[in-house]
Amino acid sequence: MDSHLELDLLGQTELFRDISPEALKEIRSLAFAKHVQPPDAIFHQGDPAAACYTILSGNLRATQTTLDGDQIIIRYLGPGQFAGYAVLGGDEHHPGTVSAVSESYLLGWSRATMRQIMARYPEVAVNAVAVMGRRYHEMQLRLRELTTQGVEQRIAHTLLRLVRQAGRRTDRGIEIAFPLSRQDLAEMTGTTLHTASRTLSAWESRGFVASGRRKVIVRMTRELAAIAGDESLSDAHDLIESRPLIPRPGFGATRSSGNASEQLGKG
Repeated sequence: MDSHLELDLLGQTELFRDISPEALKEIRSLAFAKHVQPPDAIFHQGDPAAACYTILSGNLRATQTTLDGDQIIIRYLGPGQFAGYAVLGGDEHHPGTVSAVSESYLLGWSRATMRQIMARYPEVAVNAVAVMGRRYHEMQLRLRELTTQGVEQRIAHTLLRLVRQAGRRTDRGIEIAFPLSRQDLAEMTGTTLHTASRTLSAWESRGFVASGRRKVIVRMTRELAAIAGDESLSDAHDLIESRPLIPRPGFGATRSSGNASEQLGKG
């Protein structure tokens, strides 16, 4: 990746936004680059929290494995987001596994180096607190959904959150920009594969969504927001409408963009 583009992208990430160009150059000089291909992991649950990463391109998935051996998807992470919160929080081990769901390019820092960066640049430490706060708020919302909402509401909420995070306009609707199976959706929403499949099939018949081969396209965001019972999510369509149209393989020809703001415009 071109060094100027790399610095541009780094300055738009959740951990390093509003950092001076001079500081960004030093922070980049202390980093190591990492390319990962799916399904490779950057760390596993229980590994020592020795490093943390910022995603410049691609998508990662954070999972946890229960004592019974069941896998739970915690969240998906995209360009601009941070992986390795244990380093920021001072934990000794990673609480989950983070692996690639698409080809990804990351910048990483050792635990000691990240501590030095936060001590030298208080703005980074302030951003780190904000990142941890957003993740805590997200988990509170998901816990509330699991305890108070029905399955259809939870699935609608999850799809709309993924649209806001990683949606891209196509000629058929808003595509979630990484592979997403019905089993993945079931794990994220605390339901069974049968129920998730039945719900998506019903919504497909009504024209709300389209899916196939680990791809999900949301066609009617306002209808899903009504099912979720959260009108604040109904602006997802307007948010995505401001992004460029990108036909995708299987749904049309591909057109890519190297513009940094577009690469990080999904947060």
